Amino acid sequence: MDSFDLVVIGAGPGGYVAALRAAQLGMSVACVEKEKMLGGTCLRVGCIPSKALLESSEHFETARDGLKEHGVKVAGVTLDLPAMMKRKDRVVRTLTTGIDGLFRKNKVARVEGTARIAGPGSVVVTTAKGEETIAGKHVLIATGSRPAGLPGVAIDGDRIGTSTEALSFSDVPARLVVIGAGYIGLELGSVWRRLGSKVTVLEYLDRILPGMDAELAAEAMKVLGKQGLSFTLSARVTGARLDGAEVVVEIEGKDPVRADRVLVAVGRSPSTEGLGLDAVSIATDGRGRIEVDEHFQTSAPGFFAIGDVIRGPMLAHKAEEEAIACVEWLATGYGHVNYDAIPGVCYTDPEAAAVGKTEEELVAAGTPFRKGRFPFLANGRARTLGRTEGFVKVLAHEKTDRILGIHILGPRAGEMIAEAVAALEFGATAEDLARTCHAHPTLPEALKEAALAVAGRALHV
Repeated sequence: MDSFDLVVIGAGPGGYVAALRAAQLGMSVACVEKEKMLGGTCLRVGCIPSKALLESSEHFETARDGLKEHGVKVAGVTLDLPAMMKRKDRVVRTLTTGIDGLFRKNKVARVEGTARIAGPGSVVVTTAKGEETIAGKHVLIATGSRPAGLPGVAIDGDRIGTSTEALSFSDVPARLVVIGAGYIGLELGSVWRRLGSKVTVLEYLDRILPGMDAELAAEAMKVLGKQGLSFTLSARVTGARLDGAEVVVEIEGKDPVRADRVLVAVGRSPSTEGLGLDAVSIATDGRGRIEVDEHFQTSAPGFFAIGDVIRGPMLAHKAEEEAIACVEWLATGYGHVNYDAIPGVCYTDPEAAAVGKTEEELVAAGTPFRKGRFPFLANGRARTLGRTEGFVKVLAHEKTDRILGIHILGPRAGEMIAEAVAALEFGATAEDLARTCHAHPTLPEALKEAALAVAGRALHV
């Protein structure tokens, strides 16, 4: 039986980063992954392939509809969907192969198979050749999550599918119903709308982008609606059934909706089935998430957990930060994640990005704050890009001026949010951000102006 300082179960963003960092710190490490391709859901059937399709579909729509205002005439633009899918697959393959190379470079032992906890410090792996047992001084669970289901809606992997199927449609559905108006639903809905689908988004809540700032979400819905996405809010989906070549989606108290395909995007659930948590009495909460302490230690000594299987937002970068904090604590006695500075991004067009507290959270907590808001309509770089929708909002404490939250709806918001995260991480005030010199003309000047607006000093609006 092989023995290691650390056995990592799962090679997604949390698992493979934990394995690499632990190896850097001098630990002997094995990483168990059941899929042939490393990288987990994020790299294989999540973040990376969806962003590849978002990029390609945006180029297609721009070539078809958006270049003429720039004086570029393009005739006969057509879609080559198989070529678009091949590019997506090539991007995925390149990145997953890269992780293989990093494992070899850092001497991480890769074990291909399905892991099951057998007892204290013991993991049984079912491989193509049978079962093998590996021992670990520490075992880290990083098995990620899977798409959540919906009562009454049976996933058939064809007409009714999850994000996995929606990343590989063989043709453009004439009518696509998306159940769920979170990141996944809006991003993939945007992809297929650009490529020609009539997209209807059904959302149980009375708003889109749950968890994001309400003002930002309301504006995003207006913009996406103008682009062609159709929204039905307060829609409780009770069932979906095949009727010939169509899918009929039943909605409580509303007329049913017919579609060619249905994408179920109602969230994700922790992937812990078959893992053997009971073998060492690892406790879970009411939502199936593994309970951990501040050092990611589970209720079983020697077993740790990070990422989507524990509490908190199911984001790849959150899992990566937890991975580093966990293994650094094991090696050095110190590791920390600042959960108040974890950004979130929805890669629609315009992008929506946020970090810190929302306005609603501050009001609910009774925290005194001031708000600064600046529209991209007044930003020179946004004008030159022809991308003037959206705004930047800065929320700062009324007494200390410390930044509490920053929310951006606009072009390249996913890149701009990095400056906002750094500001929160270093405890910056709105005044600090306002007095930071920003190159002109750039989109981040809108962030500076929003910070100025906190004190009523915005210059260009």
